[in-house]
Amino acid sequence: MKVKFAVIGTSKITKMFIEAAKQDQRFELHAVYSRGKETAQAFAKDHNAAHVFTDLSALGQCQEIDAVYIASPNSYHAQQAIQMMNAGKHVLCEKPIAVNSNEFQAMVTSAKQNNVCLMEAMLSSFVPNFLTIKNSLDKISPLRKFTASFCQYSSRYPAYLHGDNPNTFNLAFANGSLVDIGIYPLYAAISLFGEPDNVQSQCTKLASGVDGCGDVLLSYEKSWQLQAVISHSKVSSGENIGELQGENGRIVWQHSSEFNQVKLLLNDGEEQTLSVEQNSNKMVYECQHFLDLIAAKRIESPVNSWQLSLLVLQVLEQVRAQQSIVYPNDNV
Repeated sequence: MKVKFAVIGTSKITKMFIEAAKQDQRFELHAVYSRGKETAQAFAKDHNAAHVFTDLSALGQCQEIDAVYIASPNSYHAQQAIQMMNAGKHVLCEKPIAVNSNEFQAMVTSAKQNNVCLMEAMLSSFVPNFLTIKNSLDKISPLRKFTASFCQYSSRYPAYLHGDNPNTFNLAFANGSLVDIGIYPLYAAISLFGEPDNVQSQCTKLASGVDGCGDVLLSYEKSWQLQAVISHSKVSSGENIGELQGENGRIVWQHSSEFNQVKLLLNDGEEQTLSVEQNSNKMVYECQHFLDLIAAKRIESPVNSWQLSLLVLQVLEQVRAQQSIVYPNDNV
């Protein structure tokens, strides 16, 4: 069964999604949406999409489209997703799936009412090496510390420093370092350990009102008796390594969105490579999972569940409250 998709957004990540999804024979790119007609036409031509839309209502009314991938600015996610779900389309929405938990609850309500699938496109949940880490926790337990960073100097930062206001650092688009890239290790920690007992944070806030870099400390005192430390930055670059420490050893990896080079290092000196071969386009796995959900007529993922998305959003809200970062969507 072919699933006919439309994509909302024409950025680099949309291109990656299409290239990944095309590796599954069930996927068919049917339409491209962009506010600019020329942009949409050029993108559709590059990716062999049959139709172009510049009006979301017209996109929703197109009966040929089964599902929509949303990769627009964060501030538009909830509005566009609800509009598409109300039109009977399944929705795979880029992270963060919404700006706040109120928006997300409205999205879930729409998914239930329209009996369509809604999933957050957090690719790292599905990569084989992250699943390997999940299945190896008992080798080093009891667990004590999780540390992971995602620090990557933004190509848009020089433009920001010269007085421009690119989307990456624009408060109006609900952006910033934590929600853009820090969310990857944060999502991993909450996926592994659940809701934290306490959240503490610090950040360097830019004049635009968003965070340029920062750290988040999650405390799990009642359940795991461990701490998770998340470091993130869009204004500096780092090694982007991760480590999960237990009393019997540790698991280390490269890059908390792709989970490369995973190794087990035990206290007795034993070392073991846990990495398995992964597709070069890490979005392949989430695409396959989403298509599986549609085929099985399931409206919620058991992996990137609505509860997991909600927990992540609630932590993001706590951090933003601590750092006095308020998005326009928060006041709607």
